[in-house]
Amino acid sequence: MTTGTATPMHDSVDLPGKAKRSAFKSIFIVASGNFLEMFDFMVFGYYATYISKAFFPTGSEFASLLLTLMTFGAGFLMRPVGALVLGAYVDRHGRRKGLLLTLALMAFGTLAIAITPTYAQIGLAAPLIILAGRLVQGLSAGVEVGGVSVYLNEIAPPHRKGFFTSWQSASQQAAVVFAAVIGLIVSTSLSPEAMQAWGWRIPFIIGCVMIPFLFVIRRHVEETDAFLNRKEHPKIGQIMRIIGANWGIVLQGALMAVMTTVFFYMITAYTPTFGSKVLNLGAGESLFVTACVGVTNFTLLPIMGALSDRIGRRPLLITATVMGLVLAYPLMSWLVASPSFGKLLTVELLLATIYATYNGAFIVYLTEVIPAHVRTVGFSLAYSMATAIFGGFTPAISTALIGATGDKAIPGAWCAGAALISLLALLIGSRLRRPAEDD
Repeated sequence: MTTGTATPMHDSVDLPGKAKRSAFKSIFIVASGNFLEMFDFMVFGYYATYISKAFFPTGSEFASLLLTLMTFGAGFLMRPVGALVLGAYVDRHGRRKGLLLTLALMAFGTLAIAITPTYAQIGLAAPLIILAGRLVQGLSAGVEVGGVSVYLNEIAPPHRKGFFTSWQSASQQAAVVFAAVIGLIVSTSLSPEAMQAWGWRIPFIIGCVMIPFLFVIRRHVEETDAFLNRKEHPKIGQIMRIIGANWGIVLQGALMAVMTTVFFYMITAYTPTFGSKVLNLGAGESLFVTACVGVTNFTLLPIMGALSDRIGRRPLLITATVMGLVLAYPLMSWLVASPSFGKLLTVELLLATIYATYNGAFIVYLTEVIPAHVRTVGFSLAYSMATAIFGGFTPAISTALIGATGDKAIPGAWCAGAALISLLALLIGSRLRRPAEDD
């Protein structure tokens, strides 16, 4: 498989200490905004129950929760738009400017959700503002993952791209852990009444407080050599033409991304709601499990990325999809047969291991096969389509499937179906080829 055309730094293993610190400083700076993006998304998912009562009162707890989860998913519908519009901006004007723009949009959406009065206070305007905030967040997130992944790929040494790029996902896991820990502290410190009245806003306010700090450190992002060395930066019309000529690569990338997006939102955003509302476990127990999932993923993702540098991407991709296909539903069935904290922890960590194995290889795989002219928009479009159609609505779809079938283990079948789609996409297109238009 060919890799990108970036002019990379020297392998950090072979560099003196100062150069190593510089490489990892770059990773930290660029991944910081990705942290905020995922922190806000996770907080919305964790507090779906409280948000449903504050902004979507219907008289039916199930209907209110479903409306809230649909609003959570609605943000993902904006991701393809963000991928095309903002992705084209990044490929035209540079990785640095794009990363600053996406952070600004994410900050706006976070602030809107944090300070909006409830439905009881301002009526219909409340859920509409919440929806607007989610849509702006989705617009930003549509290119944030792609922008960060492409940046890390382009600064990475040739045989360390898997390791470097894996830190995009690892930064999201740090956000999962942080959001879960904050949620655990808040939920155990306040009464249920205080949580419903105002306590759920605390994590969103913390996210707002982080914004100025993240702007300061992200301003130190340097443009990649790969972008600066390009003789031509295509205009939006040219970008759309190249994407259209390579729609097969984008479509296959989207289908391959189905597994990673579904598994991610199943084991992170949906776990607190699933644990408390479906399994009737304590909210604190579910948040603790979510934190453990984040720690596991944060540990395994760089390991799997580095392993993909050594043995190749495909062996890990095939292994993970087969495991997901075979194990997801039986694991869920075992869990719901007699729910317990120990069983929930075991199942979620096993699913997290499958996710980390796949994602550690997939993210770098996709960055390597998208044409360099349109690397950000192509990656972002493929990933955001999968998220918009499948991954982002996983909490809502899982809730609806349980309501329709009465089978509490049915989310496992949803995960298995996602694994099957990605496995077929990988096997049918045995190798994504770099198009002739890429230099």
